[in-house]
Amino acid sequence: MFEQMNESQAKEKIFAMVKEYYETYQKEEKRFAPGDSIRYAGRIYDERELINGVDSVLEFWLTAGRYTLELEKALKEYLEVKHVALVNSGSSANLIAFMALTSHLVEESRRVRPGDEIITVAAAFPTTVAPIIQYGAVPVFVDIKIPTYNVDVSLLESALSDKTKAVFLAHTLGNPFGLKIVKEFCDKHNLWLIEDNCDALGAEYTIDGITKKTGTIGDIGTSSFYPAHHMTMGEGGAVYTDNPILYRAMLSFRDWGRDCHCLGGHDNMCGHRYDGQYGELPKGYDHKYVYSHFGYNLKVTDIQAAIGCAQMKKLPGFVKRRQENFAYLKKALSDLSDKLYLPEVTEGASASWFGFPITVKEGVDRDAIVQALEKDKIQTRMLFSGNLIKHPCFDSLRTSGKGYRVVGKLTDTDRTLSETFWVGVYPGMTTEMLDHMAKVIREAIAS
Repeated sequence: MFEQMNESQAKEKIFAMVKEYYETYQKEEKRFAPGDSIRYAGRIYDERELINGVDSVLEFWLTAGRYTLELEKALKEYLEVKHVALVNSGSSANLIAFMALTSHLVEESRRVRPGDEIITVAAAFPTTVAPIIQYGAVPVFVDIKIPTYNVDVSLLESALSDKTKAVFLAHTLGNPFGLKIVKEFCDKHNLWLIEDNCDALGAEYTIDGITKKTGTIGDIGTSSFYPAHHMTMGEGGAVYTDNPILYRAMLSFRDWGRDCHCLGGHDNMCGHRYDGQYGELPKGYDHKYVYSHFGYNLKVTDIQAAIGCAQMKKLPGFVKRRQENFAYLKKALSDLSDKLYLPEVTEGASASWFGFPITVKEGVDRDAIVQALEKDKIQTRMLFSGNLIKHPCFDSLRTSGKGYRVVGKLTDTDRTLSETFWVGVYPGMTTEMLDHMAKVIREAIAS
């Protein structure tokens, strides 16, 4: 087949066949009918993701390479941030973001150490909190507020102690938390702010007339590219910052803890590989094998990044469609406001909705609605952990009474355990699907 072709021509033929394969076997054009399943999320892709993936496989670089650099550049431009490091998941991004604050590169007075306190919420995905506990720092939990499902900013001052070093919060289901107040609080008390942006890529927040993407207003932001999220690489994530010191620490923790920051497959980019003095090592010891942190290997593969590059071009459309689906579903359920708390966008924010959270009011059975939806093949989800403190992973900490601190009562946090659920608004949803979801919810409440 390829005898009369050069490599470039052979690739173009393969890519044409990949496109034909996609259009023949994978392109979805089926119209929704009641009884069909409605997922809460899903992958939206076309032949471009497949072609990029095949191109990367044919190149067979495998580890982080040219597609990784291309995607990091595209994310920097989209987020308007100086530094982006791709990692293998959003959970790893959270780990790297937190560990960067513990680095010896950080100013000593601001460095996070075991026993220091980090303000957060318990109505969260576990990997927002896990790095804090795993390192030996202390999460300090404050309540959320329904119907934004984000931190109650009025509680921040009461959570403060002489051990507080940072605030680590997620933008719940794509709805930004009150960044203006949180940022002012952090600036006032010289605290780090990590924005877990894994559910909110594309969301925006305006402070004093300046609008920025969420994840870029604090010191560090994180993203996830799991299939359910705003764009997908299958697995994958990113951590980003404007701070060059934090960026250097992130790269070190991501890449085994090494001190060298040469790109994979490149040697001696600084020209000083063999002339440095590091710790008690012999002078001139190979800098590629000098380790300044106890790190990990959390790099992304270039195949994943290749798919991400194609997804990145679709991201603005994905965000717009999520916002449209959210608005459509809210309007469809607006007549049930006496039965349900419908979600509200945080003041000053433009949300990039990951899902549509609903909390039932008195006299309405959350579980009955969820069962009715699931019986009709409509996927539902809880608000992640609801209250993480009540999960088995906290059993030993709860028994000992050590390892975390709670400020006040977690009233709305606990409400989410029995009264809150959410359904999807991802770009693959049609108005027919949204109408059907609203219909099933309405019928479940009436029955």
